[in-house]
Amino acid sequence: MNASAPSADTLRAALAAALDGLPPRQAAQAVERLIANYRGATPTDAPVLRDRSDVAAYAAYRMPATFEAVSSALYALADAAPDWAPATHTDIGGGTGAASWAVAETWEGAARTTVLDWSEPALAIGRELARGVFEAEWRRERIGGALKLADTDLVTVSYVLNELTEADRTALVTEAARAAQAVVIVEAGTPDGYERIIAARTRLVEAGFTVAAPCPHSGACPIVPGTDWCHFAARVSRSSLHRQVKGGSLPYEDEKYSYVAATRFPVTPVAARITRRPQIRKGQVLLDLCGPDGLGRETVTKRHGPLYKQARDAGWGDPWPPEDGRDED
Repeated sequence: MNASAPSADTLRAALAAALDGLPPRQAAQAVERLIANYRGATPTDAPVLRDRSDVAAYAAYRMPATFEAVSSALYALADAAPDWAPATHTDIGGGTGAASWAVAETWEGAARTTVLDWSEPALAIGRELARGVFEAEWRRERIGGALKLADTDLVTVSYVLNELTEADRTALVTEAARAAQAVVIVEAGTPDGYERIIAARTRLVEAGFTVAAPCPHSGACPIVPGTDWCHFAARVSRSSLHRQVKGGSLPYEDEKYSYVAATRFPVTPVAARITRRPQIRKGQVLLDLCGPDGLGRETVTKRHGPLYKQARDAGWGDPWPPEDGRDED
């Protein structure tokens, strides 16, 4: 059983304890090197995180944002399948475990988690961070096309596909589809990240999965390739150490991400989803939507009564029309 409820605050406290004493300058230098590495061509058999300093810098730099992005995707899955909860979970390329923290938060630590990663230092600090919060097995595995998975309820793959060759990406998604009842994949909210998500989405649908989120359907994406990309944003609170490592002054940042959540069991997707920040104008709100019939815009005015207030309160990525539960909190 988890000793404390996993949350963004719990994660920040665990990071602060684990990173205590790390000189900000050293962390910042490691972050600069990691950014350069991630933007380049990374061999699938070479760990990017080499030692504890690298892992500490990575944890401070990326874990809060990854946690928030994956949490948003998981809550969308949970909304589409409110009666389902995973008993087992495999986190592919989980590193320090941000996605596993998100799973433990979404389903209150109910899943037995296995984190797979090639970097032993990342697994070690992930184990340390999660101690007393949720139970997990941290196992060293080469992440790529040859990976074989035990059957599991849920597979998460967050910010991993960009590190793999196209052949390895296809093989990994195929293996995840074979082993899991639900698959959630998150990538950076860039045109390239969206393309990787669309390729994974297509492979999952071909394997017999139903798209639970963010799409309101399992048909082809209505976005014309090269004209736009589907992505969302999660607000991330920055700790003082996080601000030092990232060189920023604001107390928050917006993590942009693309994702797909798909299942082998029945789900109820949203009627439509807001695909851009709502435009609030005098007496009206303009909503860009993706629905079963494709992309469109809806204008909500004061004449719509209570729906107008809901439109003013709606956010990028929310279902439309509003649903009971999380989105009206």
